[in-house]
Amino acid sequence: MTTSTESSATGTAAASEFDRDTAVTPREPGVYDAHLSAGWTIINAVNGGYLLALLGRALGDHLPHPDPFTISAHYLTPSVPGPAVIRTETVRTGRTLSTGQASLFQYAEDGTEVERIRVLASYGDLDALSDDVRTSANPPEIAPIERCFSASDGPTPQIPGSSAITERLDIRLDPACVGWAVGAPSGKGEMRAWFGLADGHEPDPLSLLLTVDALPPTAFELGLQGWTPTVELTTHIRCRPAPGPLRVSITTRNLAGGFLEEDAEVWDTANRLVAQSRQLARAPRG
Repeated sequence: MTTSTESSATGTAAASEFDRDTAVTPREPGVYDAHLSAGWTIINAVNGGYLLALLGRALGDHLPHPDPFTISAHYLTPSVPGPAVIRTETVRTGRTLSTGQASLFQYAEDGTEVERIRVLASYGDLDALSDDVRTSANPPEIAPIERCFSASDGPTPQIPGSSAITERLDIRLDPACVGWAVGAPSGKGEMRAWFGLADGHEPDPLSLLLTVDALPPTAFELGLQGWTPTVELTTHIRCRPAPGPLRVSITTRNLAGGFLEEDAEVWDTANRLVAQSRQLARAPRG
């Protein structure tokens, strides 16, 4: 666990916009004050990956191990920009892994406290992992970055609400996954892109928690546009990412009963699978 002085520095001496906007300030043991920045909103709410990174930072301060290995989040109510309180708890501490839980709260207009998101996570030390890799997984096939499309390259659909988060992300979508932007979705439920943060922040374990939930929803390529709120999101961080742009692939195989799953893989410039996730989300009603 870091000291209070070190924790406070996280909240006051951020090196990048991402670091600053995910900063937490210790109030008392296990309790942190935070501010949800309006810069990470999309449509009607604060982005779920950004929230996960913020909670991940609080747990990383609270637990004796530094890096998230697996973190499962249940999104209970939509979060809004403004002050928030994060309460953390140690569940178990072992030699190589420690497990904790955390909840983020905001205040309603009547002054009552509302829980927005609850997570359970296991932390360890990514630098202590074995170099032994045995995998049948392969990096996604994505067009060269210079042939991919950013938000400024062409028309975008008119979706009501905020799109402030797009200004903080450097997303280059594969040409095969941009039909939704011109009214011609492929129907395949796939999104593939090169990914980075617009402020130049190099990828790290915390930013990977954002990365898995930062691309346009796969529902767009299924012909549905609108808010796709996350119900549950589980992310596995497999190794510390190398510098440079990430390659992200997200797929949906089954939309049924008004819900869909999204399976994400994140690969770094060293061709390593650095993060995986699965989430359950409500399908847009449009």
